[in-house]
Amino acid sequence: MTATDELDVELAAERTHLAESRAALRRMRDRAQALFSTGDRVAGDSYTAEQLGRHMARRVKELADDPDTPLFFGKLDIEAEQFHIGRRHVTDDAGEPMVLDWRAPLSRSFYRASVRDPQNIRTRRRFGFVKGELTSFEDEHLDRGEELGTSSRILTAEIERPRVGPMRDIVATIQPEQDELVRADLADSICVQGAPGTGKTAVGLHRAAYLLYLHRERLRKSKVLIVGPNSAFLSYISAVLPTLGEVEVQQSTLDELVARAPVKAGDSAAVTALKHDVRMAEALHRTLWNRIAEPTDPIMVSDGSYRWRIDAEPLRRIVDEARREGLPYAVGRERVRARVVGLLQRQSEYRTGNSPSETWLRRMSRIGPVTEFLEAAWPAATPESLVVALLTEPELAGDVFTDEERATIRWVKPPKTAKSARFSTADLVLLDEAAGLLEREISFGHVVVDEAQDLSPMQARAIARRSEHGSITLLGDLAQGTAPWATTDWRDILRHLGKPDASVVPLTVGFRVPEAVVTLANRLLPALGVNVPEAVSLRRDGDLAVVGVPAPADLDARTMAEVTAALAHEGSVAVIAADAAVERLRGHLDAAGIEHATPDDVDNPARVLVVPATIVKGLEYDHVIVHEPADIVAAEPKGLNRLYVVLTRAVTRLSVLHSKPLPEALTLA
Repeated sequence: MTATDELDVELAAERTHLAESRAALRRMRDRAQALFSTGDRVAGDSYTAEQLGRHMARRVKELADDPDTPLFFGKLDIEAEQFHIGRRHVTDDAGEPMVLDWRAPLSRSFYRASVRDPQNIRTRRRFGFVKGELTSFEDEHLDRGEELGTSSRILTAEIERPRVGPMRDIVATIQPEQDELVRADLADSICVQGAPGTGKTAVGLHRAAYLLYLHRERLRKSKVLIVGPNSAFLSYISAVLPTLGEVEVQQSTLDELVARAPVKAGDSAAVTALKHDVRMAEALHRTLWNRIAEPTDPIMVSDGSYRWRIDAEPLRRIVDEARREGLPYAVGRERVRARVVGLLQRQSEYRTGNSPSETWLRRMSRIGPVTEFLEAAWPAATPESLVVALLTEPELAGDVFTDEERATIRWVKPPKTAKSARFSTADLVLLDEAAGLLEREISFGHVVVDEAQDLSPMQARAIARRSEHGSITLLGDLAQGTAPWATTDWRDILRHLGKPDASVVPLTVGFRVPEAVVTLANRLLPALGVNVPEAVSLRRDGDLAVVGVPAPADLDARTMAEVTAALAHEGSVAVIAADAAVERLRGHLDAAGIEHATPDDVDNPARVLVVPATIVKGLEYDHVIVHEPADIVAAEPKGLNRLYVVLTRAVTRLSVLHSKPLPEALTLA
C-alpha cells in the first residue's frame, strides 16, 4: 500500500468517526428530548417536574448540532490512546467518549503541547473542513520533534477563512497565550489589552464558556454577563457561545443594563461629560445621606388602653447605629423601623406579659407616629427622586462641584414631580448609581466587558455593582478609545470596577488583520496619546490600496465601483463612513441595484454592509472600503482614534478612498 493509499484509508476512517459521532450526538439529543417530553410523568411532584423540564429543555438546546460546523477539529495520540477534540462532549451508547470537549483538562494539551514540552503527546492532528465535510488532516509528530506552529496549513486556512455572518468561535485556532487567559481561574479578574486582530473578544467569550464548563452549577445560579458596546456588536458575537453549547449567558449593552427609565431628553456634550464624572457618585451619596436628621422628639404610640413612649435619646442611638453599619440607604431605613418596633414590642411584653402577634408588629411598623418619625429622621427615597433633587439643586452635594459646574448640570426647568422627570441617556447611570445607594444590586458570578477602554467612571461603577462578589474579564485596546472620557490607563478603570489588583495582560500578535493594514494603522499610534505596543501581524497576505480621488464629486462613484469590484471576491464587504454620509451611500447602492444592509439588520444576509464609523468597533469584514477618512476624523474630538478603529476592521483587503487630504499622522512614513 502506497503512502497516498494509507492517507486515503486514514481520511476515510476519520470521516467514519465523524459520521458516528454525529449519530451519537443525535441519540443524546433524542434521549434528552424524550425525557423533556415525559418529565411530568416521571417526576414525583409539580416542582420537581418543572425543574426537570427546565433542565432538559436547556439540555436539548445545548445538544443542537449544526451540520456546517465541524463536530471535532483535532485529535491527540497519547501513548496507546487516541482522543478527538471538539466543541462539545459526545459519548457512545455505553458512555465512552467519542469527542472530548475542548474545555476538558486533557484537551489543554492540544493547545499547549510543543516539542519542548510534548506533554506525553506523540501526534497532534488537525482537521480541515469545508461546510462541515472533513476534507483533510495534518499531523505533528511531537515525539519526533515535528511542530508546525503557525505555519500549519490547516490552522492558517481556518484563521483566514472569509468573514460572512456572525462571529465564529476560535476553538480550533486558540494559541497558547490565548489559552492561558481562557483557562484562568474563576476567582481571577484579568484585563486583556489587545491590539486589533489579536482575538481579545474571542478570548473573553471562550473564557466565559470555559468557566461555565468548569463551574456549571455555581454559575448557573449566579449567572454570567457579557457587556458589549452596542447592539450591532452583540448581534455579531451572539452565535459564539451557543455554538459551544452555552445557551444561558446574558448579553447586554451598558445602556440596556442601566435602563431604569425611558430616555426622553438630551444633554449637551459638557453636561454629558460631567454626569459621567466619578464625582457624581459622591454628589449623589451626599445628597442622599445628608437627608438623615437627628431625632429631637420622643415617639408616643397609642395601643388600645396602653400608651408607649420612646424618648429621643434611644431614637438617636438607633439612627446612629444604623448609619455606622454601612447598609444601603433603604435597608438602613427598614433596620431603623424594625428596631423602633422592637422597643415598642419590649414595652408591650413587659406590660402585658404576652408576646405580640405578627399582625400587631405589622400594625406598629406602619402606625402614624412611627412612619412620621421615619420620614423626619430617615426619609424615604427613590432613585428618580434622588437624581431629580441633585439636578434641581446641585448645592445639596456641598463642595463637590464648582459654581460653574453646578450651573452646567442644573435643570433649567425642574419637573414638578420625580415621576414627570424627563431623563437623558447620561441620567441613566445616575439613576443606577442612586439605586445602588438604596439597595444592593444582584452580583453576577462572572462579567465579561468588551471595548472597556470607553467606560466612563460612572459606567464602570455600574458594572462594579454587578460583579461585587464575582470576577471580571476586561477586554479592550487603549488605542481604540473614542469616548470623551476614554481611559489612557487600565488601572484607572480597574479601580472604578473594584478590581484594582487585576492582572493586565497584553496581546500584541494579530492573527486576523493583514500586516500591510496593521502597518498603516500603526502610523496613527504616536498621535493617539496612549502607551500601547504596536500590533504585529502574522498575516503576510492581504491587499491595501490608498486611492486619492481628485474631484470630491467623484468620490461616491468611486466608492460604488470599489464595492462592485469587491463583490468579485469571496467574503463580506463593508463600506465604513462618517455617520453623516451613510444614508447617502445607501441611496447610491439602492440606485445601483446592489443589495446591502446595516449591522443592525441581523436577518439580512446581504454581503455588503454600510457601517457608520461610530458603531464599527469590534466588528470585522473581509473587504473594508473606508470612505473619506478626513470626515471620520472631523466628526468627533477623538476622530484619530476612531480612524484607527476603522482601518483595523479589514481581515483581507482594505481600500481607503479620499478626496480630502489624509490626516497628517497617516501620511508620515
